[in-house]
Amino acid sequence: MSKENILEKTITLADLVGFKTARIVGLKGDDVSKRRLMALGIVRGKEIALDTQAPMGDPRVYSILGYRLTIRNDDASKIIVSYE
Repeated sequence: MSKENILEKTITLADLVGFKTARIVGLKGDDVSKRRLMALGIVRGKEIALDTQAPMGDPRVYSILGYRLTIRNDDASKIIVSYE
């Protein structure tokens, strides 16, 4: 997939709908926020999948690196992902 195609299909993790799998392409926010997310395994190139969400849609549960991670939509909006 070319770089242009990846850029055309990027969204934030908070915008991922359905139970799709995406690949992390970047992080937004200040350095402290980025380090906290990276400590949870949110790093460029890793696959992440939406598993489930709370009844009102926040927080959501994602699968990454063989475990399930609960993230608030505010934090998920700082994670840029690409999907096919």
